[in-house]
Amino acid sequence: MTPAARTQAAIDLLDRIITAAREGGAAADTLIARGFAERRYAGSKDRRAIRDLIYEAIRLCGERPDSGRAAMVALARGKPELAATFDGSPYGPPLLSDEEPAAQPGALPDWLRKRFERSGLDGDEQAALLERAPLDIRLNRLRPEAAALASELAGATPLAHLPDGWRVPSDTPLERLPAYADGLFEIQDAGSQIVTAAADARPGTKVVDLCAGGGGKTLALAAAMANQGSILACDIDRPRLSRLAPRAARAGVTIAETRLLDPSREAELLADWRGEADLVLIDAPCSGTGTWRRNPEARWRLTDARLKRLGDTQASLLDIAADLVAPGGALLYIVCSLLDAEGAEQVTKFLARHPGWAAAPLNLGAGRARGHGVRLTPLHDGTDGFFVAKLMRA
Repeated sequence: MTPAARTQAAIDLLDRIITAAREGGAAADTLIARGFAERRYAGSKDRRAIRDLIYEAIRLCGERPDSGRAAMVALARGKPELAATFDGSPYGPPLLSDEEPAAQPGALPDWLRKRFERSGLDGDEQAALLERAPLDIRLNRLRPEAAALASELAGATPLAHLPDGWRVPSDTPLERLPAYADGLFEIQDAGSQIVTAAADARPGTKVVDLCAGGGGKTLALAAAMANQGSILACDIDRPRLSRLAPRAARAGVTIAETRLLDPSREAELLADWRGEADLVLIDAPCSGTGTWRRNPEARWRLTDARLKRLGDTQASLLDIAADLVAPGGALLYIVCSLLDAEGAEQVTKFLARHPGWAAAPLNLGAGRARGHGVRLTPLHDGTDGFFVAKLMRA
């Protein structure tokens, strides 16, 4: 493909991404993969160049652009070599003009910028959300041979405060390695590893992972528990939860069972666990603002109304979880969000509703105190953004 054809392909795919963001459709990576499947003539170098253009344009535009061309024009304004590809050739984009409108560059939409500022996140913290995310793994201590794996990975460096955590070069083809198929490691961001470690799960513990999803934190808990005890992994999303069983088998996890929940009947379907769990972990549905380095187009999807709905869901999950915890047990609340409305403020409201509970101090070796918990940020900690709080039942 010519450089001009690559630019036009990026514009076409950006149009799909912008429409999906507006209408609640598929994520950018899914749409890009579908687009490449339709363009089998595009070689690996073409696909890489097109993908890079798309994500560079997405990161540039805080507000959702009107079109893929408007986003690419904004990017071309600062890149003469890209502007030159608007050459009007048969497979390239039409010529540029100085008067042509372009998308507005910026880190965040205006309404969301104010929320970040109220949450104590300045311009540097906001800008860090648009950097490229690193690639981290967690060695699986349930597989003894995993201990030697890190020394075999070129460029791997240990992650501070995480005995099983390593950072590897971002282009490492991890899922193609035999060690991955053998369950010697899981791909997991350092922040996710840190907040899961806050559970301090011990062998013999009875755990409920209330929003288990695909099971990344379930597997980490099972490893910390040395495969001794029990974990009930729950979710309302059948496809996501169905991914846990094969992952657990690959990792050698035998103490986890799954339970599909009805979003209107969670308490009823968990009645047999009421007051029984030593630990309940909630990795709550949230805005995902802490993961925007990986999914930058998510900025275009979030609305004030959706943020409120998520807040209502988080409060409901906290109340459901409280009934499951045994006296003296713990509730670990996690969101991959940097907004106080989803983190510190949710915990403050929970403690006001539940006088028999108290926040426990957390010493994670990373992050900074925020309300009754700890917040990790890409700028300060080099991880995805998370808020975590540990709540104890009297």
